[in-house]
Amino acid sequence: MSRTSPKVDGFLRKAKKWREELTKLRTIILDCSLTEDVKWRVPCYTFENHNVLLINGFKDFCALNFVKGALLKDAKGILDKIGEHTQAGRWIKFTDVQQIAELEPSLKAYIQEAIEAEKAGLKVTLKKTSDFKIPEEFQAKLDEQARLTKAFAGLTPGRQRGYILYFSGAKQSKTRQARVEKCMERILDGKGLDD
Repeated sequence: MSRTSPKVDGFLRKAKKWREELTKLRTIILDCSLTEDVKWRVPCYTFENHNVLLINGFKDFCALNFVKGALLKDAKGILDKIGEHTQAGRWIKFTDVQQIAELEPSLKAYIQEAIEAEKAGLKVTLKKTSDFKIPEEFQAKLDEQARLTKAFAGLTPGRQRGYILYFSGAKQSKTRQARVEKCMERILDGKGLDD
């Protein structure tokens, strides 16, 4: 039997936008025997203490987020990557409650598939930091400064990826160079891009 959380009740009461849609998603999810809580300031649904999905509202849409959505077959072709570099998560966006109601049987099937993946202990194979190409502008700095190389190696893999993706995101070499220069002190201080 699913368990509700007063924290989610509070979250929905405070929702200025998408309240009806988020409430409908909550009802569908709770029909699938998941336990709800609030994590990362949004409703999170778990199976045996493993995060399965989240619901949240944004400016132009609300979404049902599958934590390990990359494992789902997506027979209906309704899952999208959350961001360009997202490896595991997938979401389904909605702009009205009617869309949710029409997809309810499919949503329940996807949720059940996600639960089965958790039961089976399936994991998403994530790219390692070493799989990401280091931009040549940053590599040049690493090659000439042993202290920077040591500091970068001391960062967590997530912080390393954050920098690599940030540097790589610039189209022009001079912009990549400027980003590297701007971030060198942060790296030397052992800080991530967003710390």
